[in-house]
Amino acid sequence: MIIRKETPADFDAISEVSIAAFKDHPFSFHTEQFIINALRNAGALTLSLVAELDGRVVGHAAFSPVTMSDGTTGWYGLGPISVLPDYQQQGIGKALLNEGLSQLKALGGQGCALVGEPAYYQRFGFKNYPELVHEGIPQEYFMILPFSEKIPQGFIAFHEGFKATS
Repeated sequence: MIIRKETPADFDAISEVSIAAFKDHPFSFHTEQFIINALRNAGALTLSLVAELDGRVVGHAAFSPVTMSDGTTGWYGLGPISVLPDYQQQGIGKALLNEGLSQLKALGGQGCALVGEPAYYQRFGFKNYPELVHEGIPQEYFMILPFSEKIPQGFIAFHEGFKATS
């Protein structure tokens, strides 16, 4: 498996992976592919990584800047992250996440935030911090991974691209 940055030739495959990965997801609005395109079109994809296996894109992870109400900078949001259903539970999502976090640290990032399943993301060190809130999201599903001791406080906002519906 190869983890690499997306190229324009990957755009359709990334959409297909996102659609397939979230097709039966109970908490999806099925807009993940639109979110990725909106982030890309806005120049807000800090990292867009694909997992390639035998020449086929089987996974994707997007990282984009977030805004903190306390003025803290250098934080990024993970999402969407997706793996084709036939390739799930084989370590592809884990590899994408770990590579993305490593690259964010190398860029001088201060931390990463996400909305996701606690049982899965806690394995990577993500935790819920009550002093940081994402409005409209149940607190237990909003988690962060600080790269230092400093924990932002207040509210976090993901990029406007996350509101894309088409």
